[in-house]
Amino acid sequence: MNADAPTQPSPVTQAPPVAEASPATQAPPATRSSLPPPVSGQHHEIDSPAGRLSYWADGPKSPTTATPLLLIHSINAASSAYEVKPLYEHYRAVRPVYAIELPGFGHTSREKRQYTIRMMTDAILAITKEIQRIHGDTPIDAMALSLSCEFMARAANEAPQAYRSVALVSPTGFETRPGRWVGGSRAIPWLHNFFENPLWSETIFGLLTARPVIGFFLKKTFGSSNFDRGLLDYDYLTTHQPGAQHAPYYFVSGYLFSQDAPLLYQQMKMPVWMSHGVRGDFVDYGNKALVAGLPNWSVTAYQTGAMPHFELPDAFARDYDAFFAGLPASRAP
Repeated sequence: MNADAPTQPSPVTQAPPVAEASPATQAPPATRSSLPPPVSGQHHEIDSPAGRLSYWADGPKSPTTATPLLLIHSINAASSAYEVKPLYEHYRAVRPVYAIELPGFGHTSREKRQYTIRMMTDAILAITKEIQRIHGDTPIDAMALSLSCEFMARAANEAPQAYRSVALVSPTGFETRPGRWVGGSRAIPWLHNFFENPLWSETIFGLLTARPVIGFFLKKTFGSSNFDRGLLDYDYLTTHQPGAQHAPYYFVSGYLFSQDAPLLYQQMKMPVWMSHGVRGDFVDYGNKALVAGLPNWSVTAYQTGAMPHFELPDAFARDYDAFFAGLPASRAP
């Protein structure tokens, strides 16, 4: 597997729960009392070009030199860091782990503003810089889900030195369709204007996020009625917070989808592990041959839906660890 030259290990760093943190990064008491933490660990907030961001951090209780791991949830009407919970809870015992909540989702601000590809990419770059500040400027490992894989790829191309490796779970952008391969989004302005009409904006979102409807979409995602009920419960809670409709309306209107996603993936230079399922509505990877043959890419398909880390957590972690084992010598996970 081709990769940049390995970096030298930085001095031993303390895992997030016991490391000193600057007062500015410690989050104030939660203002959304009805929304519990999506994962364990400490809640922090930072200012960034994408606005004020919320993230969660945890890790071993003793000092470690393990490479930090950043986990990034998908983008949909009910996105939150809960979507990476199985991986977060697994890896926090052995390495520093971080879970960001992107602008418009979870405990991050949900104000009414324009949500863009640039904003999401800047959020990933900002949390990456914060993690590196804490851990001595070392390259990190990062994993993203679904549409966030496109933001992750863009961030990795803009700051390749910041990432030791990237993992993409059920990435969008590999659909069997002609691509324009040019910059820009797939925005449909009139559709967004329709959804955000104040006469029915909240009503429509309320209908789309009723518990049975969320369950319907989770069934489509998992390709089975055997989906995680904890995810259903949290999805319902997070979609019933003030301003919860704003970012999802930009999502369904195409503003967050990149025209040039295939090119972004092909341009990545660090080791990349792509994984996906074969069940449900999100199984079109007809264009994955564009990257499957690249020397820095490896691809794993699971007999699951679009969230294999929920359905096969042990097998998924073993495969991820095997991917780590093949990386250039650096700070071991």
